[in-house]
Amino acid sequence: MTRLFAALIAALFIAPFAFAQSADDVVWIQVEAQPNLAAATDRARAYSASLEDVNGFALGGSWYGIAVGPYLRDDAELLLRRYRQDGVIPRDSFIQLSDKFQQQFWPVGANVLNIPLIAPIEPATPSEAQTDEEITQTTLPPAGETLDQEEAPTAEAETTQVPVLPEPPKDETLSEARASERDLDLTAREQLQIALKWAGFYNASIDGAFGRGTRGSMADWQEANGYEATGVLTTLQRADLIGQYNAVLEGLGLQTVRNADAGIEMVMPTKVVTFDRFEPPFAHYNGTGDIDARVLLISQAGDQDTLFGLYDIMQTLEIVPEEGPRDRKSNSFELIGEDGRIVSQTQVSLENGEIKGFTLIWPAGDEDRRRRVIAEMTKSFSRLPGTLDAAAGSGDRQAVDLVSGLQIRSPKISRSGFFIDGRGTVATTSEAVQSCGRLTLDDETELDVLVDDTASGISLLKPRVALSPLDVAAFNTVPPRLQSEIAVAGFPYEGVLGSATVTYGTLADVRGLQGEENIARLALSARSGDAGGPILDSDGRVLGMLLPRANGARELPEDVAFAVEAKVIADLAQRAGVSVDTTVASTAIKPHDLREKAKGMTVLVSCWE
Repeated sequence: MTRLFAALIAALFIAPFAFAQSADDVVWIQVEAQPNLAAATDRARAYSASLEDVNGFALGGSWYGIAVGPYLRDDAELLLRRYRQDGVIPRDSFIQLSDKFQQQFWPVGANVLNIPLIAPIEPATPSEAQTDEEITQTTLPPAGETLDQEEAPTAEAETTQVPVLPEPPKDETLSEARASERDLDLTAREQLQIALKWAGFYNASIDGAFGRGTRGSMADWQEANGYEATGVLTTLQRADLIGQYNAVLEGLGLQTVRNADAGIEMVMPTKVVTFDRFEPPFAHYNGTGDIDARVLLISQAGDQDTLFGLYDIMQTLEIVPEEGPRDRKSNSFELIGEDGRIVSQTQVSLENGEIKGFTLIWPAGDEDRRRRVIAEMTKSFSRLPGTLDAAAGSGDRQAVDLVSGLQIRSPKISRSGFFIDGRGTVATTSEAVQSCGRLTLDDETELDVLVDDTASGISLLKPRVALSPLDVAAFNTVPPRLQSEIAVAGFPYEGVLGSATVTYGTLADVRGLQGEENIARLALSARSGDAGGPILDSDGRVLGMLLPRANGARELPEDVAFAVEAKVIADLAQRAGVSVDTTVASTAIKPHDLREKAKGMTVLVSCWE
């Protein structure tokens, strides 16, 4: 049969049945019958939303049937059991023959019943000459002598037997392929569908039933790989397909690893990662080769609160990027995080007071291998008795930004800010909002940029949810006295200390070094994280906002800092529609009250990738 002829058959949706079968071999699964065409069409449309190969036929007597198929009888019986078990078809569905159907009404325009069956064309039998097992070669006579071509070689003539190279294994005929296919169990059938889906030829459910969809995908795969497109894979072709499917795993060293300390056994890529250390609740397996991969085994005793706490903590780690789906159930959770560097997938469950699972961290852009590896790990994961001892490991990798040896996700820059109204609007330095993927207040509340005035160095930010600030800035727009005491509130170490600190100094000048208006010079020692924080006078009113130290060729003394004056901030806020307090105060407040007021209005503003 020529490839063109086979392709034509496949195009007519008869690839599964292009060879002679008895009427009893090609059957259907009848799922419903309706007394009128309109109702039958509605039901056929409904089934088509969830099933492949749905057809509708007139049954006679004003009745119309909905059937799935056609299939070979063995496939139909397998699929009938599966669909009944899954509840996708009625329990009284049954096997039906084609001769029970009349004109087709669904899909519109289809006419499957009138496509003829084609007789097989068997391959030619090789001749005897083609099956000789050896060739006898006579040696040439010595130089100068001739061999009488009419004379047969004598017994003394030297002969050499040259073995024929092994012939490539002969493929099965179509009937042989069908016979070997019938011997496949459900798991093997499903594996073929999985491999076809991975190769991009199959996009339906994995059910082990070889209907039109599966047969068509087999024919497409055969044609793409240089085989005759029959829609039935031979034993060699099945091996080729599975070989392609598994080729992506070559060199990874997938082997079962048993970690008795963690109480976990599972398949892992042993040529990519190897055990490094215990830091409860994790057993760390770090990368060893060219693939920058990591595996964490997760094991600890606990209850639902412990599980939920782990779910929250895992999402603060660098190994779990923020982008990606999260799914938490009552006794399990799954986290998938991805960015331009890595894809991280975590699966954890709680059983009998033991929390166990794993995380696979894999380089981004290598999805074929990552998905295969995670599938093998998930399928093989097994719980052994016991959990990881909380005291396991050396414990010498302690730091405030580490959790069990794992780096906490951190922003690219954090600066100070302060509330300027009762709705939670925040003033901060423009430096804090440049090229940010997202902005947060105190690492939790999401912020949007309301105004970014790079000329003055001020940004106003609006929280995405309603806030109730402990305290709000009251601006002092009257020029203060020189050498008066001032205080700056901020986060000098970019949030490491957890709360704002207050630093004291004096007002050195109401202008910049070159006479700039609206800039005050301070005698004050501040750190980079303090930038954006409020400058307060002895009345607790805001004189301005601390600006970042300039990065230039000229280095200023450590106790020289600058602030943009309150009037500039208030004017910018009012132009943005934010109402701020500029009333005049009359009395100083106690130092303790000043500190509490400053901390109540000051927040940490973080810029994330």
